[in-house]
Amino acid sequence: MAGARQDRADAGARFTGGANADPAGRPGVANMAAALLDEGAGDLAARAFQELMEEKAIQLGFTAGRDQFRGSLRSLSINLDEAVNLLRLALTAPRFDAEPVERIRDQLQAQLTRNSTNPNDIANRRWWAAAFPGHPYGQPSNGTQESLAAITVDDMRDFVRNTFARDTLTVGIVGDIEADAAGKLIDRVFGSLPAKAVLVPVPDTAMQGLGERVVINLDVPQTVINFGAPGLARHDPDFFAAYVVNHIYGGGSMSSRLYQEVREKRGLAYGIRTSLIWMDYASIVSGGTATRSDRAAESLALIEQETKRMAEEGPTQEELDKAKAYLKGYYALGFDTSSKIAGQLVQIQLDKLGIDYPERRGAMIDAITLAEAKRVAKRLLDTKALTLVVGRAQGLTKTN
Repeated sequence: MAGARQDRADAGARFTGGANADPAGRPGVANMAAALLDEGAGDLAARAFQELMEEKAIQLGFTAGRDQFRGSLRSLSINLDEAVNLLRLALTAPRFDAEPVERIRDQLQAQLTRNSTNPNDIANRRWWAAAFPGHPYGQPSNGTQESLAAITVDDMRDFVRNTFARDTLTVGIVGDIEADAAGKLIDRVFGSLPAKAVLVPVPDTAMQGLGERVVINLDVPQTVINFGAPGLARHDPDFFAAYVVNHIYGGGSMSSRLYQEVREKRGLAYGIRTSLIWMDYASIVSGGTATRSDRAAESLALIEQETKRMAEEGPTQEELDKAKAYLKGYYALGFDTSSKIAGQLVQIQLDKLGIDYPERRGAMIDAITLAEAKRVAKRLLDTKALTLVVGRAQGLTKTN
């Protein structure tokens, strides 16, 4: 909890269990439940619930990630009592009435239809399916046309009952509220939830398909290229060095090696970016770009060349110094609004970093040596990637 001189409050909450808690063979339950929690709860039907939020300028939001279910609340201080009550009702007594259920189902299915011809969505969905076959990570978190059609109200009630529990809850609160009042607020919202969640165990998993290239022909102007390989867990001792190395490699929006080689020097794409993604049961380094179909093979060859060079040589001292300075300065932008601060408080707890992490972070970055960065660059990038290509890619064929 953090206090601030302002007339509103922001809160973030997280429960363990997102899309990975979907029933077997029925992906999309968590995502559909998230879309319906503010469509009526307790004695308030959908319209009354929405009208009260609008009248009191209350913002509620719910999202289902792969490992977690997240909720957020923003309210003016004078309306905090009503906001807290709406959040409590949404989590403990969602209605799932027939009209909003079918309306949301239709919206989600329409979105899937649109995405079925979107090369970015196709590449993303197929990449995860190939990387984690047979694991919840390989399932589409927003479901399929068939699974959405089959989801019942009982499925969503079971998800809520089994997932929303006090033992997997993490909360962050920011704003015009004192610590004692915040504690009472937490008790009021979450106190009646079950003490323990009922979750099906999810196994740790290793990424599959390394060195493979999957090519999907699609008649679109640009070819989309997604690529990824195993990453490092957030608690790995080398994680922070890998974070800095990735910024130099592809994470820096306009300064990275990939951006400079692919975009600035050759104009092959508008942008290219890589990210470290750490999850509860696997971690990856993931990247993507889009380019002209007649230059897709050239672009991919260049990506592979720069990846190999970074793995073999690592960064230069100049690159390391610039990355450190940028990453230390950029971090402050994650605290420039109360909602961002609430999200940071939740994430710091999830990653078990300690409440003093923001104060320690700069020194942790400064402590990374060039020798350490070179060693970790090899560890992170000296692996063949799984590549997914969607479009009319000339000169590229699948390798398996």
